[in-house]
Amino acid sequence: MSKHVYKSLICLGSFFCAYHTSAQDTTRISLLFVGDIMQHDSNIEAAFDPVTKKYNYSSCFEYVAPVLRSADLTIGNLELTLAGSPYKGYPQFSAPDALAIELKRSGFDVLVTANNHSLDRRRKGVERTIDVLDSLQIQHTGTFKDSTHRASTYPLLIEKNGFRFSLLNYTYGTNGIPVTKPNIVNLIDTVTIKTDLATARAQQTDAIIVFMHWGLEYQSLPSKDQKMVAALCFREGAKLVIGSHPHVLQPIVWNKQDDNLIAYSLGNFVSGQRPRYRDGGAMLWVELQKIRKDSISTASLHNANYELEWIQKTGGAVPQFTVFPFRYFENDTLLVKGKASQDALAIFAKDSRALYSKHNSNVPERVRPRLDTLVYSIRLNNQEELDSLFIQNKILNFYGIEKIRTENSTQWMIGRFYEYALAKQAMLDIQSKTTITQARIVRRIDLEEKILTPRKDNPD
Repeated sequence: MSKHVYKSLICLGSFFCAYHTSAQDTTRISLLFVGDIMQHDSNIEAAFDPVTKKYNYSSCFEYVAPVLRSADLTIGNLELTLAGSPYKGYPQFSAPDALAIELKRSGFDVLVTANNHSLDRRRKGVERTIDVLDSLQIQHTGTFKDSTHRASTYPLLIEKNGFRFSLLNYTYGTNGIPVTKPNIVNLIDTVTIKTDLATARAQQTDAIIVFMHWGLEYQSLPSKDQKMVAALCFREGAKLVIGSHPHVLQPIVWNKQDDNLIAYSLGNFVSGQRPRYRDGGAMLWVELQKIRKDSISTASLHNANYELEWIQKTGGAVPQFTVFPFRYFENDTLLVKGKASQDALAIFAKDSRALYSKHNSNVPERVRPRLDTLVYSIRLNNQEELDSLFIQNKILNFYGIEKIRTENSTQWMIGRFYEYALAKQAMLDIQSKTTITQARIVRRIDLEEKILTPRKDNPD
């Protein structure tokens, strides 16, 4: 072997060796956080069906559900109890189990339960709420039946898509109601929080998330106490701090240098409150990235943005409530009914964007792509069985129906979606509520259609 060839092989071997040792694997996960999930008397009355004598929340969340489901992990603050009847709103909340069932169906994976209303129905409320969430396989934390229950489940360990998270949850108080023995409601106590965060660090998860019920109601800027407690959490290893309780929006700050993020308050996700600033909230998207190199994993914040949502209350003897994500319904004059609703939505949009544009840091609004770039639709294949079904089916009418005629065929197209994940969730919704099984997601650019092969991530 010549010296030249030998040196070439050595160099080639060194290249492959260097490539092998420096090769890395990158994975990402999307987290979606929402604010306060409440049920005032008006919400509970709206969910009651006088014909079936049962409660049904499907119409409340039907428009926001595809957004919730499109995240890998969706987490919210359950600010009420599931204590059974009599059902009641403020000041001592107990919501129908049907609410929890619909939250699960709509896409919630985890709920936090430590808040100032945790003890509204005393021991029964604490324990029955835990039992209902367990029966629905919704992970939860913040309240516990006893010390043994807390010791075995806290901090809550969440595993999803190869990521592991430690979730902690605390509240400033319980409206003066003493904690019923042997129950535990996590209260904001700096000594306890430091101890719990040390336990969370020992879990060696990819990120520690702290959900705090804190601050001053109806104030749009965080208090000194909020900032102090947040600083403690970050010093002790938290990567994300998510706040609730003020019932209005407060700023979201992503500190890229320290790789941490705080949302002081995400407002109301659903409630009966109608005054200005309180009739909506924000949904916070956080994308984490994990790089695995040489058997060592490092997780960091990769992206963060928010989208607004607004709660419509219709008129009538029994008003109806509907949660609308701005990204798809801000300019809708068909579903956002009446000038009063449209004006209220516009005011909420103006107020929220003014606050966030001034006080947010590195967390912009998540906007809907332009119509002329790329859309997805659901193409239904078996036309003979579907012609009469389409026009009558509420689910299909909700997503929108198009009949596309070409020289050689006629096709039914359902919906126009601006993200693949939303189209996928809509297809699952259609298939679960109709007899339709033969459907494909297609990508539409002008008149071009391409059938998409199912995959876990969004297509390029």
